[in-house]
Amino acid sequence: MLSHSWRCAPVGAVFNRLYQAVRKLFRSSPHISTTFSQLPGYNEYRSLGQSCLGEHPMPIRVLIAKPGLDGHDRGAKVIARGLRDAGMEVIYTGLRQSPEMIAEAALQEDVDIVGISILSGSHMTLVPAVRTALNALDMSDLPLIIGGIVPEQDQRTLRNQGISAIFSPGARLDKIVSVIRDLVVKASS
Repeated sequence: MLSHSWRCAPVGAVFNRLYQAVRKLFRSSPHISTTFSQLPGYNEYRSLGQSCLGEHPMPIRVLIAKPGLDGHDRGAKVIARGLRDAGMEVIYTGLRQSPEMIAEAALQEDVDIVGISILSGSHMTLVPAVRTALNALDMSDLPLIIGGIVPEQDQRTLRNQGISAIFSPGARLDKIVSVIRDLVVKASS
């Protein structure tokens, strides 16, 4: 069972559920000496979310925020969990955050990138306000990405205002992880 489950992890299986199943198995079978991190492929999967910034890889720190009055956060939580499963440290601010609160959280948490989840249609007001708040705290080089329903003409405008990437509903998690990693490495060089 374990070998079949482990092969699913790199293709997007919920890593935390695998971890919990393995821990339960190890607790109930004391003669098993293998730890989860010793399983084949573990380091390769976890390294998807690591940035190679010098000799010692460090986890990428991602802030996920929901600005404004948008109360729908399932997508943000799914992405947060997927990023965490890929080895990133994720800070989720919760619902109804102001742009200033998001920027302050990014500063306090010393994050490498900020992700905004927005479905309310107020992306043309709130996302530039977050960028302005980050700039005001001397974080103009911090990548800012968004996910949500953003019309094509608005995407061009937002990119011109300093938004690094825009993901539509249905974006693949491996693509999001790859883009985040590339943006963080680029910003740190």
